[in-house]
Amino acid sequence: MNMALYSSDALAGKRILVTGGGTGLGKGMAKHFAALGATVHLWGRRIEVLEAAAAEINADYPAPRAFVQTVDIRKADLVDAAVGEIFEKFGPLTGLVNNAAANFIAPTKDLSPRGFEAITSTVMNGGFFTTHAVCKRWIAMKLPGSVVSTLVTWIWTGSAYVVPSAMAKAAINAMTMSLAVEWAKYGIRLNAVAPGPFPTEYAWQMLSPTGDAAVGATQADEVPAGRYGKMEELGNLMTLLMSDGADYITGETICIDGGHHLAAPSTFAGLNKLDDAAWAKIKEAGVAATNASKAQRSV
Repeated sequence: MNMALYSSDALAGKRILVTGGGTGLGKGMAKHFAALGATVHLWGRRIEVLEAAAAEINADYPAPRAFVQTVDIRKADLVDAAVGEIFEKFGPLTGLVNNAAANFIAPTKDLSPRGFEAITSTVMNGGFFTTHAVCKRWIAMKLPGSVVSTLVTWIWTGSAYVVPSAMAKAAINAMTMSLAVEWAKYGIRLNAVAPGPFPTEYAWQMLSPTGDAAVGATQADEVPAGRYGKMEELGNLMTLLMSDGADYITGETICIDGGHHLAAPSTFAGLNKLDDAAWAKIKEAGVAATNASKAQRSV
């Protein structure tokens, strides 16, 4: 089925930064933007992963449309320097996608301060630092811009066993609504999307690490639409919010989940039935996935 809604030049002239752009939804959105004529800047912490994603995107075009920087978005000074480099070397950004995230499922009673900080600092602090670094330049230069953050439906329902993520994502939702009002006078729009189940390799491992259909990630038959989301569908929504044709939309979080959160809260409440042995197995699988990810960063 052809899901194309936009012409191949719908985002021509746009320059969009995607944090967490080397994998998963970030990579998919960047690829979609590039296909519609945008230049995309991919941020992450693993240079090999970023370069592979950029090469995959650029292979389809005579001139590069994807560029990369390794940035730890938890550090405000590094974020500001990297944004400054884009503006100086390539020109001003027109859009920002706050997509970088960290998450894992765990009983909150067993959560360490370090684990809490790893998630919240990436999602909440990193999202704010990046938004601030980009938008203060737009304001100074009297340029309009669009910020879209990738959230979850847990911002409305909360979710057991992923409490730091639910808290941090809710904070970004609050930022979106607050700054939409404060910065509308500058022509800056802030919106968010709350995707339902869109399977991506690493996230799926962390949220359903045992491979057990009863544990973790949502199964397709639990979604009223009867399937998972397709990247093209999320890309079409993101394109609308990044385009000049949606200038009157600001301060909104738009859910795209096939009706999942309406049918039943898309939380991990079902994990209440697990015993300590099951949680130990989940933790072991999650640690293995994290170590594999870290190994890629150190290559």
